[in-house]
Amino acid sequence: MIRVLIERNIMDGLEDIYEESVRNILQSAIQAPGFLAGESMKDASNPLRRLTLSKWRSIQDWNNWNNSNQRTELMYKIDPMLSEPEKITILEHA
Repeated sequence: MIRVLIERNIMDGLEDIYEESVRNILQSAIQAPGFLAGESMKDASNPLRRLTLSKWRSIQDWNNWNNSNQRTELMYKIDPMLSEPEKITILEHA
């Protein structure tokens, strides 16, 4: 089992639109094979920094979702709202 941390910095004024788009991504990810759980959070000290933490059965399951046409299409809507590219970190138990 792995966890995937996605860090995004959004442009000021796009918070509501971003939140709606992220909900769509999470709703789609729930249907992906190997998806176990996920949540979206806001940095308490920086309201433009968002984090998504998801749990996946395996790295392969994550890679399949990450490289899927469905996620790619959904990210086309989010990418223009970001002030820099998203950062993805794959975490596993030590």
